[in-house]
Amino acid sequence: MAEPKTRPTGASVEAFLAAVPDERRRADGRVVLELMRRVTGEAPKMWGPSIIGFGAYRLPYADGSSAEWPVAGFSPRKADLTLYLLPDFEGRGALMARLGKHRTGKSCLYLKRLVDVDLGVLEELVAASVAAVRAKYP
Repeated sequence: MAEPKTRPTGASVEAFLAAVPDERRRADGRVVLELMRRVTGEAPKMWGPSIIGFGAYRLPYADGSSAEWPVAGFSPRKADLTLYLLPDFEGRGALMARLGKHRTGKSCLYLKRLVDVDLGVLEELVAASVAAVRAKYP
């Protein structure tokens, strides 16, 4: 299996966020940056050109290979603020039901605007995902 392109880089997180064109998306990104920094206890790093990640773990694949991936991460993309969280952990469904307006993908949580969600629930969701990653992939 080829190595993933999403790897830690030396790029500046602050410069990346400052360059986000949409002012609201940039502000939402700063809020999520501080939330994830607080929850993970980790410093943010750029992963590839557009993901801000916190911590790292080895994600195993079915073929026996593995890749490094952030414990939690996000990207203030043009269409959505995208959060990268573990897709399956105890209590996820109940938290998602209380979160507010969102969409999901396999490991992605898509938010149009932070004002559409309960920030307390979002913090609980990130904390539960981080705890599950650290328990499952020590």
